[in-house]
Amino acid sequence: MTLVDPLTVDLTGYAAVVVSPGVPLNRHPIAAHAAQFGIPIIGDIELFAQARAGLPAHRVVGITGTNGKSTTTALIHHIVATAGWPARMGGNIGLPILAQDALPEGGVYVLELSSYQIDLTRTLDCDVAVLLNITPDHLDRYRDFDAYAAAKARLFAMQSPGHAAIIGIADAPSAAIARQVALSGRGEQLTKIAPGVCMDQSRWPALQGPHNAQNALAAISACEALGVPQAAITRGLETFGGLPHRMERVSEVGGVQFVNDSKATNPDSAAPALQAYDRIHWIVGGQAKSDDLEACRPGFGHVARAYTIGDAAARFAELLAGEMPVERCDTLDRAVAAAAANARPGETVLLSPACASFDQFRDYEARGDAFRTLVEGLK
Repeated sequence: MTLVDPLTVDLTGYAAVVVSPGVPLNRHPIAAHAAQFGIPIIGDIELFAQARAGLPAHRVVGITGTNGKSTTTALIHHIVATAGWPARMGGNIGLPILAQDALPEGGVYVLELSSYQIDLTRTLDCDVAVLLNITPDHLDRYRDFDAYAAAKARLFAMQSPGHAAIIGIADAPSAAIARQVALSGRGEQLTKIAPGVCMDQSRWPALQGPHNAQNALAAISACEALGVPQAAITRGLETFGGLPHRMERVSEVGGVQFVNDSKATNPDSAAPALQAYDRIHWIVGGQAKSDDLEACRPGFGHVARAYTIGDAAARFAELLAGEMPVERCDTLDRAVAAAAANARPGETVLLSPACASFDQFRDYEARGDAFRTLVEGLK
């Protein structure tokens, strides 16, 4: 094997340039270099899409959205597996799909798809495509918010006319995509997930809060579109264990529940957890993606006290001071200690930072792991 700088290679005759989804096409010079030769830039999901014709007969479910896609992807995979069907989960979660063995005939590939991955995909025809929501995020990679929403919409543009589309319509951009799908003549294949649907979630311990009601509805609709028996759907919802760092119940110490929601890296993704618990000691902050916490406001009434950390500690303390008692703690260890000292039995200490982690941690997983270690030290 010979390694060369792709920016110096004559790409004449090449079929494509394959890049990681992490490569920022709006800034990286590979985009302009490939364009000079008329060569498409693709990713691993497109390679999978092109390989599908050679695989045993199967179906693909693709899930995208700003928030909730990991939980929904894992839930769909769990329900399909609960039904006894062969299943693989990949994409933006777990092992890359190309690193996994092919499924036997009748299998279902369940793929979490970020906008970055969709940008690098041209021919993925999902049997079931799911869009949960669209809120401002990753705007450093797109011209504007409309361009980010358009990237999500491409998942449906790649589908064959008879394939199922499931779209949450709580936000205007997602509702607009649902209208586009309906106007394209696919109204009979379209399922819309409306906001505010009341559901009995008492038997789903890992799916609490209104946002998880929406995630569950999307998963139920996807599994029904696949033909999963209702009994398997019910059993799957009841036995789903949840994902680390997403409203993960870490421990109970002295009657106080400690919840790790470190994956909540923007205000929109933190908002649901604030509405899922009654009396919250909220650890919030890090490297802010926005200058306000307005998306979290519906849950402010549930917060007994906030503890601000990271680069955003001062700004968030100032923002929240008129809304609730606030302690500026700066670091996670101080925040956990302060919250544990103030919380009373029946209350919840919630790490839901509404920020990226890179100011103090390698990533959100390292932040969540640190929180878990600190809580274990309280026992």
